[in-house]
Amino acid sequence: MTGRTWLRWPTWLFNRRVGVALLWTLLVAGIAVAVNVVGIHIVGGIDGWEQWLRAHSALFHVWRLLLYAATAYGWWWMRRRLLQREPSAEAHHRLLRVEIAAVTTIVLLEASQLLRHG
Repeated sequence: MTGRTWLRWPTWLFNRRVGVALLWTLLVAGIAVAVNVVGIHIVGGIDGWEQWLRAHSALFHVWRLLLYAATAYGWWWMRRRLLQREPSAEAHHRLLRVEIAAVTTIVLLEASQLLRHG
């Protein structure tokens, strides 16, 4: 093994799709940070921001439910297309595992929010 061989393994890292996904992720995270900073300044501090978030938690819950519904619709649409293209039992089992993992993750996230805020 030469000294430069180890540099070749992360070829997926320099893929255009990965780069675009990374940029979108950084953009969304940057927007979230900016919204929080602006919100803190508008309400006068972190304590006011936390109170505002608590007061509007029901709206954020509705927002998350709508986001889950839109994601579920998109998943259902993609699932039908994928199963038409790959009708094998293996594809069905892969999708089922991903669906179980996604629903479990959402349930755990929402349960943690419920336990945290009552």
